[in-house]
Formats: sequence, C-alpha cells, structure tokens
Amino acid sequence: MTTGLGSSLAYLLSRAERSVNRALAAAVTAEDVSVEQWRILRALADGRGHSMGDLAEAVLMPHPTLTKAIDRLIDRSLVYRGHDPADRRKVAVFLADRGSELLDRVEGGVAEHHRLIEAVYGTERTERLMRDLEGLVTALDESAATPERAPGGLGRS
Repeated sequence: MTTGLGSSLAYLLSRAERSVNRALAAAVTAEDVSVEQWRILRALADGRGHSMGDLAEAVLMPHPTLTKAIDRLIDRSLVYRGHDPADRRKVAVFLADRGSELLDRVEGGVAEHHRLIEAVYGTERTERLMRDLEGLVTALDESAATPERAPGGLGRS
C-alpha cells in the first residue's frame, strides 16, 4: 500500500502532468511556443473564434493569465481579436494564418511526444488512460452539477 503523498490521487495526477508537460515543452520550444500557448493555438484551430471566457475554460488558464498570453500571441501576429460570428457585439479570438502555420510546424513535435509516451507506456495503456481520465473529469463535473450528490463539492456514490 502506498503511503504519504504517493497515496494522493491529486498528487499523482499533478506529478504525471508535470512529467508530461516537461517533455511536451521540449517539443514546442523549438518554435518559441510554451505549452500554454500551444494549447491556445490548438483550441483556436477550429476556426470558429472563441470568447476569452470559453477559451480560458478550454485551455485551463485563469482569465488574467490568458489575457497576457493572448496579448503576447497578438504581438507575434499569431492570433487576433475580432467580432464574434454569433454575436457581433462580442469580441472573439481567432487563429491568424501565421499562427496556423506555426501550429502546423509544432504539431509534428507534439505527435512525436505522444508517440514517445506510447513507446514507454504502451499504446493500449495510453489510450485507456486517456479514456479513464476523460471519464473521471466527466464524472466529477456531473457530480459537481448535482448538488444533492455533492456534499462539499464532490458526489458520493
């Protein structure tokens, strides 16, 4: 039985996230892009434009940190702000052509990073882990959205 920090799911997830992101950072820094900036570019690649609030949630960044990151990406002409196609009174962020080109270059390194994880952990285990983590997030989100099941914010079965 594992004890100490190793017995904490939150700790183990954070440790795994750091390890994965450390290697991912090495894959994207060749293009002078951080992991967080890559997430932003990847989220914007759908071409729909996103509000800052939606983007902050999608890329797992606090709004003030995202604003600074977007400003830096705008300075590099990788993204731009424009009217939201659904509501022209609102502002959305879009991927610029230059950002799309940079994302294309970075994606090769990101794909290689994923292949390396599969090589050391196994393709099947990696795919299962990704499904399990998605399932965990979904279950926790659903539990938090159901107050009667969520004393203290987490549901109990």
